[in-house]
Amino acid sequence: MPNPTEYLRLVMDPVRLAVLGHAAADRVDVVQLAEQLDVPQRRVAQAYGRLREFGIIDDTGRLDQAALREMAASLPQLEPVDEGIMDGEWSDEEATILARFFSGSRLTSIPTQRAKRLVVLERLAQEFEPGMRYPERQVNFMLQLFHQDYAALRRYLVDEGYLTRADGVYWRTGGRYDITT
Repeated sequence: MPNPTEYLRLVMDPVRLAVLGHAAADRVDVVQLAEQLDVPQRRVAQAYGRLREFGIIDDTGRLDQAALREMAASLPQLEPVDEGIMDGEWSDEEATILARFFSGSRLTSIPTQRAKRLVVLERLAQEFEPGMRYPERQVNFMLQLFHQDYAALRRYLVDEGYLTRADGVYWRTGGRYDITT
């Protein structure tokens, strides 16, 4: 069973997430699901196999609800935090900027002033694990969770040196490195 961080990385893939959703409703039919998603059957089979490997889908091809409950029980019980406060160590000025441009985890707008945009980009860079490689599709998916203009965010992250891109693959090369995670 994956730990919560591994689980999130596992389901960040859109095909694996679709397989997981279908497994929650019924037994997964790889051929039928590949047609519905309009992706190669091999890709769905790989996603299915990865979810089975982690014990999230059982032998019958359905979601293993007991495994998910077990994972949920292992999560630390934290006090609710003010959604305007961002994770990480931020100066008072940075925290004010983040609180102004974020509502919960959503970026309400991309700052036009470079200094403020750099604070927002620094926060977004924290989502990318140093040393990991990300295909462009995954970068887009991750940034869409924050703002609909993921292409602009991706471009800013590269232009400002937070991410580096080569051959359609991205990796984190800038920003603060959080050693607590």
